Amino acid sequence: MPERAAIPGFLRGRRYIAVDGAPEFFNLYETASTAVLAGNDYLERLNHPTPWTVATVKHFRGVARSLCEVAHSRGEGEGGLIATYRYDVADADAARHRKAMRDALDRLVDSNGIAGAHLLVADTDASAIETAEKRARASGTEVPRWVVLVEGWGDAEAFAAQADAFADDGAFAGLSPDVAVYRLQNARVR
Repeated sequence: MPERAAIPGFLRGRRYIAVDGAPEFFNLYETASTAVLAGNDYLERLNHPTPWTVATVKHFRGVARSLCEVAHSRGEGEGGLIATYRYDVADADAARHRKAMRDALDRLVDSNGIAGAHLLVADTDASAIETAEKRARASGTEVPRWVVLVEGWGDAEAFAAQADAFADDGAFAGLSPDVAVYRLQNARVR
């Protein structure tokens, strides 16, 4: 995280550990724009990883990594818990799904214990760029095309039950998202 947070255009990084689901860790980085993720400073870091990074990432398994644009965001804050929903939507259904998910997230943030809800859509071409850091990983990297993040607080078990209930909501009809719930470990700003 210190390496990423030091890259110009990176605003903040958050690291979470799984309470329910996988993978074991979830890192979320926020940037000034998606252009930062295709910029020379970021690619330079990925193509010239530090020895510590190389030693660490060779143990990574089951990595899912997407460079996303925020398609919709609602809520007044952040939470110490976050639920992630990773899934795919057929291109022909994307516009309909985007509207249905926006409506579902807008309703969800009115629930107790929900601080914010966000719909992210991956730039699959940017996410698939091969870098030295990616090649150093023990296994391949999944690129989820669609990601929903729901932030909240309170009892982790109750929040996980709420996350599971949302996964069964009509907004995900027929999509079967991979759901995981995480607790915040650390946050860093530039």
